[in-house]
Amino acid sequence: MLTITMETARRFILGKQGLWPGRRWSGITGAEQAMRAIEYLQLDPLQIIARSHDITLYSRVLDYTPGMWEDLAYQQRKFFDWGGWLAARPMDELPHWRVIMRRERDGNGRIGSMGREHAAAIVEMRAILRERGTVTNRDFTMATRKRTENYRGRKDSALALYYLWRTGEVMTHHRERFERVYALTETVAPAHLIRESAEDEVDRFVIMKDISFAGLARLNRVADSFLRGVPFDTMKSIREAMLADGAIVAVQVEGWKHVHYALGSDTALLDDLSAGRVPDRWKPLDTTTTDEVVFLAPLDPVSARGRAKVLFGFDYVWEVYKPEHLRKFGYYTLPILWGDRLVARFDSRFDRPTSTFIILGLWLEDQTLGSDAAFAAAFARGLARFVRFLGTSTLDTAAIREPLLRQHADAAHAY
Repeated sequence: MLTITMETARRFILGKQGLWPGRRWSGITGAEQAMRAIEYLQLDPLQIIARSHDITLYSRVLDYTPGMWEDLAYQQRKFFDWGGWLAARPMDELPHWRVIMRRERDGNGRIGSMGREHAAAIVEMRAILRERGTVTNRDFTMATRKRTENYRGRKDSALALYYLWRTGEVMTHHRERFERVYALTETVAPAHLIRESAEDEVDRFVIMKDISFAGLARLNRVADSFLRGVPFDTMKSIREAMLADGAIVAVQVEGWKHVHYALGSDTALLDDLSAGRVPDRWKPLDTTTTDEVVFLAPLDPVSARGRAKVLFGFDYVWEVYKPEHLRKFGYYTLPILWGDRLVARFDSRFDRPTSTFIILGLWLEDQTLGSDAAFAAAFARGLARFVRFLGTSTLDTAAIREPLLRQHADAAHAY
């Protein structure tokens, strides 16, 4: 078993995700590399300043512009979107995911029940797709459909299309204002990928995927592999076999109660980090996160779902779904990464009519950062890059209370 410090664990997880010590990918080719490295690009429809998945890629890829991921997914067909936990996944993984899709179809869960309950509408949507080629939920008016009470849709046609998508008969052809446009799978995916992998291969794949996505994973009952139809007892036996053959290694992080697991292929990275070295393949193309802060997406895997507290001692909750009177910070607050720590957060909005990016509030974990010249310069550089990413022409920093930070931010934007 490997034993590592908390600092090594934090840098390893950040580095695996392409966030430390700086951006090492560039442009649309870099966006593809980043999407593969992070394993799952979680997609979210909300667009307050930019969509969460675009911010996720901005934070990792030099010269990323919103929508590059859509080109890769829906034009180049290198990725496909799928899942109740909606994420873009590499197209070459499709044979593995088709096993998961079949398990959902044949199981006794929500998807299986949906198929039985709306069987007639599913047959109808299947025929319409063959006739029309592409279909959206908006093609069917409520007046012509059976009303349903389901958070996945209010029309039987919507649930039928969703069922066909979840079970692999259809895929997302493209998106219009983020809404899925469906098409039969054979018209979207390469023919050689429309097949199923072996069951045992898939079980091993989803466990490896869990670990790679997390960097360090517990493999407990909330793990994605457990939810993908891998029985917990079976997962334990597969885990032991993978430990025996070196596919994964056990890791004890100082200060953490539970043993975690890393990919065996990442042992060299852990050795480098433990020795105080930055792995050669992680060398940044431009600034480091010490030179320039990075704003993390609200659904970034290193900080979402309580992980910020575990890794950084940073209590972060995305408050977008909280009633306004219960919000502590703001509607769309983003964490700020400086070096290998989360040191602040800010809330903002993008006023599109005036093309103004407005800072609504900035909160520092350590108030002395407000007078720290190095942080002020790094914050200003990060804000200037973020403004360019958004394509704004005006920046409003009046809500920043610290004069040094506000002055640096205004000067960097003006430059």
